Amino acid sequence: MTRTTPRQLLLFAVAGVIGLAVDMGVLYLLAPLLAHGFAPPFNWYAARVLSFICAATATWLFNRRFTFAGARAASLWRQWLAYLSAMLGGAAVNYAVYVLALRLLAEPLGLLAPAASVALGSLAGMGVNFLSARHLIFRRR
Repeated sequence: MTRTTPRQLLLFAVAGVIGLAVDMGVLYLLAPLLAHGFAPPFNWYAARVLSFICAATATWLFNRRFTFAGARAASLWRQWLAYLSAMLGGAAVNYAVYVLALRLLAEPLGLLAPAASVALGSLAGMGVNFLSARHLIFRRR
């Protein structure tokens, strides 16, 4: 591990908070719309897939610019697709925790359950995503 790891981890966490805000915002915007016939009958689970893609894009932009600024350059589209692909491991952990938490928290928290579930899922997937981003996408030359 390099000396920049603590700094990178801190900036990655900042990106995660930004991504969390984007994730929750898009989720709460899409889920009700999609469930009422504006698209196929999506619900909180399907809307989360779309909100995750938006959140991952936001974190990629931040991480590209700040967290891993000295990393080798790649074309934007290629790097974005590689980033999303590398985040799939963390996304799987994230989504599994989200689904479980949403089922467990729906009754006691009501409309706040999706937000709490997104936060728990995001925390669960963060470690996997950091390692993937640092070692697969934003490697130093």
